[in-house]
Amino acid sequence: MDEFIRLRLRAFRYAFSGWWYVIRTQRNAWIHAIVSVLTILVCIVLRLPARDWAVIILTIALVWISEFLNTALEAVVDLAMPIHHPLARVGKDVGAAAVLISAITAVLVGIFILGPALWVKIAPVFMR
Repeated sequence: MDEFIRLRLRAFRYAFSGWWYVIRTQRNAWIHAIVSVLTILVCIVLRLPARDWAVIILTIALVWISEFLNTALEAVVDLAMPIHHPLARVGKDVGAAAVLISAITAVLVGIFILGPALWVKIAPVFMR
């Protein structure tokens, strides 16, 4: 059992090392981090129901997962193809497109879920 726990802790350490690598090296990851935190704060202020929280959390995870997979793909392509190759560029571009699609999806989900509740909170300010 001790070996099992030790191996699980090591796996977590590797995962957090990968997360830190993305935060340290990918500029867009900082944007994702700031938007993720702001979105969670807005959700707290709006006191969203559990179902909306679930959708928001899954959407945030989608963006992060896309960013992580894109970073991993770029690293593997750079390792396998140190010189420029058209197919290497395709791989990197497609990975970047996946991040873009997930980010656009997150914005739309945010508008649909947070928009109406946020408008109820701020509309009185504009109605004066």
